Amino acid sequence: MDQKPVLIPLPGGGGDDARAAYAEMEVDVLARTLWGEARGEGMAGMQAVACVILNRVRIARHFGGYWWGKTILEVCHKPYQFSCWNKNDPNYRRVISVQEDNIHFATAKRVARRALLGFFQDETYGADHYHAKSVSPDWAGGQRPTTVIGQHVFYKLVKLP
Repeated sequence: MDQKPVLIPLPGGGGDDARAAYAEMEVDVLARTLWGEARGEGMAGMQAVACVILNRVRIARHFGGYWWGKTILEVCHKPYQFSCWNKNDPNYRRVISVQEDNIHFATAKRVARRALLGFFQDETYGADHYHAKSVSPDWAGGQRPTTVIGQHVFYKLVKLP
């Protein structure tokens, strides 16, 4: 009699471990993005950048996808969206090598965890873009900022119905 092989589940379910690993990867990438983009802006600046990233994810989910990606990892790693991830940016090497003994990165990790748990209000008023006050990107021309937090100017360019 031919018997089909039977898969025996491992203790812990396996899938839970994968989900936990992915969730931790999201925290890490979000924290590195916050650190790379706003470590000099303190907690308020990092929270504002986190809101932009979460707003982009929310917009993408609303539309069933969007050009910048639909997950935290896709949004943060989309080329030329967050300069700290551009391989030619002087910040890049620092972003990929920073450790939790760096006080600003430890703060970024706390902010990332709180952001993913929905623990703070969106002080950017739905912003999906921002830039440093010191630059004037073409896309910002004629756009009205939603707010200014620290050295960053925030904009809501995608309107949801």
